[in-house]
Amino acid sequence: MKRIDLIIPHERFHEVSELRYHKVGGLTWYDVKGRGRAKNEPVAIGRGVMRYIPEFGSRTKIEVLVPDPAAKSIIDDVLKHVSTGSASVGKIFVYDVAEAYDIGSKQTRDNAI
Repeated sequence: MKRIDLIIPHERFHEVSELRYHKVGGLTWYDVKGRGRAKNEPVAIGRGVMRYIPEFGSRTKIEVLVPDPAAKSIIDDVLKHVSTGSASVGKIFVYDVAEAYDIGSKQTRDNAI
């Protein structure tokens, strides 16, 4: 089983939410802030008189648990629909998940997701 973490701009969330077509049971998303290679846009404060460049940019982090065979096709689909060729579009991280349990049904492994 794999956990796929996607860090993308908020505007791209609707494109990634199409993961349901891969029969992904669910996903978890967060509004996060961080610093990377992306250039942050100036932000107006007050009545718009002053502008500053924030140290940390806002992104959306999405976590998805999927069976091992589905991971590659999901990653390829995300790259196809979200990528613009710029480093500021986001990142994908893939982790191995040793075990998963559904508390209510007491199912384990792939059945738990």
